[in-house]
Amino acid sequence: MDLTNKKRRRCLGVAVALTAVVAVLLSCQVKYGFNGASIDYSKTKTIQIADFPIRSSYVWAPMASIFNNELKDIFANHTRLTQVKRNGDLKIEGEITQYSQRNKAVTAEGTSAQAELSMTVNVRFTNNANHSEDFERQFTATASFETTQSFTAVQEELVTQMVEDIADQIFNATVANW
Repeated sequence: MDLTNKKRRRCLGVAVALTAVVAVLLSCQVKYGFNGASIDYSKTKTIQIADFPIRSSYVWAPMASIFNNELKDIFANHTRLTQVKRNGDLKIEGEITQYSQRNKAVTAEGTSAQAELSMTVNVRFTNNANHSEDFERQFTATASFETTQSFTAVQEELVTQMVEDIADQIFNATVANW
């Protein structure tokens, strides 16, 4: 057997092995995506996400729409679930229950040097394919800012940060099973 035939046999062997690996991978049902979602799409196809009203005593009006849009966007961008108005396989509903500001650090003169903004959302999750995963839970996020900055100047940025954090927490608790 000459050198060329050995190379051909070796290449053929590698090609057969690669084909077998690809066939095995394609035959497996993959449940985990790069985003951490753990959804069996053969059983779960739809999600119903209700708008979350603000039930906090302190209110910043744009907060509700920022939160509702971010929550819907994270599921639209990281899953193949179809969002529906009713009768979803998964259902997420709740309310923004707390939005507050408090002093976090004080200067030597006794004035506030840093403040912390906090947001809490109450979530009720229903998995109609597996009710053992249902829950009602609160999710909280905080953001700090220097009091040398105007609160109105940083409020939108801070709320956006907190909303992204809470939306990630909800996503992980509902479909990533973390």
